[in-house]
Order: sequence, then structure tokens, then C-alpha cells
Amino acid sequence: MATFSSSFATLLSSSIPYPLTRHACNFPTIQRIVKFPNSTSTFLPLKLNPLHLTQFSFLTSSAGFRLAGSSVGNAEPDGEDPPLVGEDSAVFELAKQKLSSWVYFAGILGTVLFVLDVAWLDNSTGYGKAFIDAVSGLSDSHEVVMLLLIVIFATVHSGLASLRDMGEKIIGERAFRVLFAGTSLPLAVSTVVYFINHRYDGQQLWQLQDVPGLHQFLWLSSFVSFFFLYPSTFNLLEVAAVDKPKMHLWETGVMRITRHPQMVGQVIWCIAHTIWIGNSVAVAASVGLIGHHLFGVWNGDRRLAIRYGDNFEAVKRRTSVVPFAAILDGRQKLPKDYYKEFLRLPYVAITAVTIGAYLAHPLMQAGSFGLHW
Repeated sequence: MATFSSSFATLLSSSIPYPLTRHACNFPTIQRIVKFPNSTSTFLPLKLNPLHLTQFSFLTSSAGFRLAGSSVGNAEPDGEDPPLVGEDSAVFELAKQKLSSWVYFAGILGTVLFVLDVAWLDNSTGYGKAFIDAVSGLSDSHEVVMLLLIVIFATVHSGLASLRDMGEKIIGERAFRVLFAGTSLPLAVSTVVYFINHRYDGQQLWQLQDVPGLHQFLWLSSFVSFFFLYPSTFNLLEVAAVDKPKMHLWETGVMRITRHPQMVGQVIWCIAHTIWIGNSVAVAASVGLIGHHLFGVWNGDRRLAIRYGDNFEAVKRRTSVVPFAAILDGRQKLPKDYYKEFLRLPYVAITAVTIGAYLAHPLMQAGSFGLHW
């Protein structure tokens, strides 16, 4: 890459005419932002004779040239967005999809669900009930058991995420994804099932379900929370390890609102459900889930900083953890057509799946009750 960069710089420099005379002065330096495949932006300095600044004036606004130490030309003129160093999120290009990849995805999904049922969910063959019984045996309090289940899941989930770089070097990206998902998924399902089965077993702290309009408001809040899913969730082929999994640095879409949308969405969901249920089990679940995601804010930034270095720091400077904070203080400038970053197939899918999940609540509850966990 270094050799290619040097050759490209030489080629670019050779296209600039040599000055007719030499001047005993420091010429301003012009920098060209060059994007190489799989690399960060590279700034190439070029010395210019002032006699030739005029012929480059039109390039400074259209081609991304930056004059260092000079007021001639700006890389980011007023009203223009700074260049992105991260990826465009929630992009789905149908023309680039391979039918074979989605056939593999369907096969992997079916296999995972079958193994999950036999090895974990089915009380006659799986270990899920034994796991729940073991944790429940530690305390008679549903609140304590709820917190313990979340702590176990969070420790495994975040622990493996923290070991990702090392694990991928040892066993490869796809194998580590299988290990990560195969360990996290049963624990997540167990936690969700226990919550569904015992959500009304705690001490009632308030009862607001008769308040007019509250159900509609909380339903809308829960619905909105799913639009704060982390963009990597949309990459289903990477989630299933059909495509090689990657650690992405996202910068558009929901990331402009908050750098940690998953945390924000979880907080909204927890608050809505806690207000509606109004008991100690719901409070315990919310405390555990929010605590886990707040840890994820720190841990996620730490991991991205290690992986992406200066590029992550650039994204961090123009984004915020608190929703809309970077927009309000001017660090994040939304494009005029920002809404188009949400008019994409993944968000259409989220809308359909969220509504479907709500309508399927009775089936989810019946399935959970049938496990007797």
C-alpha cells in the first residue's frame, strides 16, 4: 500500500507544471485527500508556485484539495458536509445480492433453530430447564434470579466481544462468530423466557394501566426503540457467518443521532415496559439490561478505538452518546436529505417485524409458559 501511495503521489505531482522561475519563498502546500481501498484518507502534500495557484483554484472546491497555510481554497466550504471516514449504514443493494448466499442463510437459520430447540428448549433433551433451575436455586427472589440471568448473559456476551480480535486471529472470523452466537443465543433466550413467565410475579409498585392513552404512548415508544438497533444487526449474512463477519465503523443514519443506538433503544424499551408492568421484577430487569448496555458504551468505544484509531476519533468528535447532543451543539451537521438514510429496506423490514412481533405476543407468551421455566 505504501508503494502504491508513493507512486500515486509521484504521478499526481508530475501533472503539475514546474515553475518558470524559482522564488526564495515558502510556497503554500496543497493537500489532496486520496482514498485507497481498505485504507483511511491519505493527505499528499504538493508544493505549488504562486503563479500556478489560479489554475488550481477550481479544483479546491470540486476535487477535495486543501491548501495548508493558505486561505486559498477550503476542503470543507461552508454548507458542505465533512468527508465521511466511517461506513454508510443500513445500505442494501439488491443488485449485489447473491441468491446462493440467501439460500445458505436460510439453511443456517433452520439448522440453528433446530439445534437450539433440541439442545436447549426441549425439556426432554435440552439443558435450558436445568440451567434455569440451577440459577433459580440460588435465590427464592424472582428479582435476584432475573438479575443473575442478565449478569450471566452480559458477562458471556460482552466478554466474548472483548476477546473478538484475539479470537478471530486464532480460529478465524467465521468460527468465532459461530462460537459467539452459539454461546450467547441460548442465554439470551433463557433470559427472555424467564422474564415473560415471571414479569408479574414481583411486588407491585404502581398501577397505571388504566390511564387513558398510556398504552398507546408506551406502544409507540417500544416501536420507536427498535429503530435504534445497531446497524450491524442489519447485516444478516455476516450475522450468520455466510459473509465474513467484520467490525464496522458506521457513521450515517441513526449513528448521526447517537453513537450508541442499541443502548438508547434498550433504555426506551425498558422504561416503557417498566412503566406498564409497574413491579419489582420489571425494575430488576430494566436495571440489569440498562447497566449492561451502559457498559457496552464504554466497551464499544474502546474496541472501535483499538481497531480504527484516528478514524474512530474523528467519528467520535462529530457524534454523541446522548441522542441529538452532537446535532444541537453543531458537531454533527445533518445533510439536507438526511431522511433518505432511513428510507432503506432494513428499516422497512424492522417496521414489519416489530408490528409482527407485537401481534405475536400471545404466541410468544404461550410458548414461554409451555416451557415451565
